[in-house]
Amino acid sequence: MLVKVFGSAVFGVEATTITVEVNIDKGVGYHLVGLPDNAIKESSYRIAAALKNNNYSLPVKKITINMAPADMRKEGSAYDLTIAIGILVATGQIQAEELDRYIIMGELSLDGGLQPIKGALSIAIKAKEEGYKGFILPIQNVKEAAIVEGLDVYGVENVLQVIDFFEGKGDLQPTVIDTQTEFSRTLDFPEFDFSDVKGQEGIKRCMEIAAAGGHNIILIGPPGSGKTMLAKRMPSILPPMTMKEALETTKIHSVAGKIKDAGLMSQRPFRSPHHTASSVSLVGGGSYPQPGEISLAHNGVLFLDELPEFKREVLEVMRQPLEDREVTISRAKFTITYPSSFMLVASMNPSPGGYFNDPDAPVSTSPAEMQRYLSKISGPLLDRIDIHIEVNPVPFEKLTETRKAESSAEIRKRVTLAREIQSKRFEQFDNLHYNAQMGSKYIREFCVLDETSLQLLKTAMERLNLSARAYDRILKVARTIADLEAAENIKPNHIAEAIQYRSLDREGWLG
Repeated sequence: MLVKVFGSAVFGVEATTITVEVNIDKGVGYHLVGLPDNAIKESSYRIAAALKNNNYSLPVKKITINMAPADMRKEGSAYDLTIAIGILVATGQIQAEELDRYIIMGELSLDGGLQPIKGALSIAIKAKEEGYKGFILPIQNVKEAAIVEGLDVYGVENVLQVIDFFEGKGDLQPTVIDTQTEFSRTLDFPEFDFSDVKGQEGIKRCMEIAAAGGHNIILIGPPGSGKTMLAKRMPSILPPMTMKEALETTKIHSVAGKIKDAGLMSQRPFRSPHHTASSVSLVGGGSYPQPGEISLAHNGVLFLDELPEFKREVLEVMRQPLEDREVTISRAKFTITYPSSFMLVASMNPSPGGYFNDPDAPVSTSPAEMQRYLSKISGPLLDRIDIHIEVNPVPFEKLTETRKAESSAEIRKRVTLAREIQSKRFEQFDNLHYNAQMGSKYIREFCVLDETSLQLLKTAMERLNLSARAYDRILKVARTIADLEAAENIKPNHIAEAIQYRSLDREGWLG
């Protein structure tokens, strides 16, 4: 007897429906075809034990299982439940009239229990698109899959529940999640709040500008000046995610198996890889392709602490994703594209010893050593960072202040208003949402300067020896400063403030 059961495979962040054909014939043998990997080939042992421990059996007959399309490689252990139900129906041990209306996925334990799978949200979205009635999966993944409206999502704990469901014996009910309620959870009480930061008002202002325009930012300062503390609080002042952004972010984390019994992600991600990270861990890929840190930071913040300590080749792979806001991984047998629209926040010491031109510093560094240290960061990478700011140690008077600093919620209100101005400005453009995404064409259109501002910028570039690459960056940052003040045009004071945020372009830093 031939039976067809439906599962799904995830490539990149998109799912593809897989038809599992189970054929029972005379003879003895277990044949699994359709390019399965070792995890799927080993499924026969898990399935046999799970069925036996629940009073069912793997028949002593010739069992042929084809996973179509047969030329597409299938990976992982999530097809155990799909194959097991197919065998039970094909051998007549259970009846399942509506089997073809459901996507079934799950890894079996030897006692028949189910282990969580990856990519549940992507699979649920595809199942709804293709008109399936429901999706049966492990209960650990049910919240993320139930985000998809118009699809019955059933979370199960063991194979017996699935058998009873198809035979009409159980009381299994679809999981219903109020997506709006899930999404409405705000960041009013974040774990890291700017009210905890003593002093550093200038740096807070700089980070507010970065958040308002989506600008990449690098913090340069000696140890203990608060760079990491400030960076960790950046997500708390970013605008709340839109529903589209929340779905995109949840889908990526679902594919990577990072969703732990949670539904829709309502908070922007914050990723902070160690400086020993490899290129693959940063951009994604591998023999079993997985999204990397830059994709896990999609719609959020990627924090690179001690930037010069990262291997140069690791940093260089970020150049294209920073520009295109997606990363394409090409191998001989596959090509996968992951979204990677993130905000880069980097920090670094100004020299190997951590101190710059400070005669009282405990560790002294020669100019040659400092220049060699800074040259680890390439010009093209710095070209993609709009704001460079020096962070100085907090004086004792500020540290001992009892007055509470401004909270993240108050800063976020101003940031959100500035983003709304930008959204309205760029509403006719598909891939342009905030100032940091502007190219040269849009800078000329939206960053027009009056004569006074133009003269001020010219003088600054000449006297401070600013590089040519600083020109566009200053204009974009000035546009954001103007948006924070709800000003229609860029004024000289906006340009003057933006010029301050190009430390590494000045002579004496990187030349």
